[in-house]
Amino acid sequence: MGGDARNMKVGFVQFEPVFGDIGRNIEKAEQLLGGTEAELVVLPELFNTGYVFTSREEAVALSESIPGGKTTAALSRIAREKGIHIVAGLAERAGDNIYNSAVLVSPAGHQGTYRKTHLFNEETIWFTSGDRGFQVYDIGNCRIGIMICFDWFFPESMRILALQGADIICHPANLVLPFCQDAMVTRCLENRVYAITANRTGVETRGGKSFRYTGRSQITAPGAQILYRGGTETDEVGVAELDLAVVRDKKINAFNDLFADRRKDYYGFICSR
Repeated sequence: MGGDARNMKVGFVQFEPVFGDIGRNIEKAEQLLGGTEAELVVLPELFNTGYVFTSREEAVALSESIPGGKTTAALSRIAREKGIHIVAGLAERAGDNIYNSAVLVSPAGHQGTYRKTHLFNEETIWFTSGDRGFQVYDIGNCRIGIMICFDWFFPESMRILALQGADIICHPANLVLPFCQDAMVTRCLENRVYAITANRTGVETRGGKSFRYTGRSQITAPGAQILYRGGTETDEVGVAELDLAVVRDKKINAFNDLFADRRKDYYGFICSR
């Protein structure tokens, strides 16, 4: 799985979506991708619609089926034309449920869908909690896991993905709290994985609610290094080269292995409460 370890270029797209203008937001993301040479690119959470819904009806109207919707089709076309993999957040309609989801597309088309597990704030009104758990996808050169925004707040999210063999955590986000970018350093260190956090920028004010997004999209390395951090307000594409061999060796030193040293017999309390 995942092929032989080698260096790989990955990146994020950071920008300010226009609420409700799916076509314009897809076009903006495609323009920013431009001549980017990354093999894997992550876009923000709900990149195609914006975030601040004012009713469930509005969320339903802006949601799409996956893979049958126009956003997945457009991303698949871009992935095919550029020969890349893309992870991007959008509202998914499935029967009577609306999910805050992320799609993985490749040059061959739709490869997988993750549904956000830990919903934040009023997302609990508009969306149904994810029902598929945390999954890892083999994209040839590496194995990727996907989580969305507030999932970072729960260390179990990245640990489960890492235990399943993820080399890189793809993390579409609409961050408003000031903690995540710094916390991802610890998340990557404690799991010995890379992470690509693709955040959005700008301020959304709708229906008497206002959210200011923090930008600062980030590519984080397993040794606690920040390989690339974006600006707070910039439209930006960030790219870094990753050494995949680093994440596949979980040894900390000659005597300690990150996963082998876990004392699982004492961890049951976490899930019993």
